[in-house]
Amino acid sequence: MATYKIDAAHSEITFKVKHLMISSVTGKFDKFDATVTAENEDFTDAAISFEADVNSINTGNEQRDGHLKGEDFFAADQFPKLSFVSTRIDKKGEGEYAVTGDFTVRGVTRPITLNVEHAGTVVDPYGQTKAGFEATGKINRKDFGLNWSAVTEAGGIVVSDEVKLILNVQLIKQA
Repeated sequence: MATYKIDAAHSEITFKVKHLMISSVTGKFDKFDATVTAENEDFTDAAISFEADVNSINTGNEQRDGHLKGEDFFAADQFPKLSFVSTRIDKKGEGEYAVTGDFTVRGVTRPITLNVEHAGTVVDPYGQTKAGFEATGKINRKDFGLNWSAVTEAGGIVVSDEVKLILNVQLIKQA
């Protein structure tokens, strides 16, 4: 059984949300951790455990980040972490998987499925085995209690309910 840890310096945990339904705001979490254990080299039997520090949310705007950490959204004081624990992996094609797991945000746990592409496994110049993945998916933020909403003067929605998830992850095989 091999154990892999996320290489935070070479990984990005990002999301996109429509603002005013005309453009997207991109955000990320700066602090996160993940462990993957697998016996099979193709990761079809992987067990994945991930968590992000909600207080590390970063959208490039301090005021917006403060609002997201507050009661209207993540309630970071009460729920400082969000997490994902895999429950099933289905191989869709060569290096392509559907990874289902329990996603927990703000104390609410729901199953989600991510489309995952295994970009490959290599040995770096320092002798470390590294595996690269890109995972994408969508959630409805209101399913997780992120209910804040506002409308424009014309009746338009300020923030969409759909949140796109984009994770670019590099894992390091542990000795």
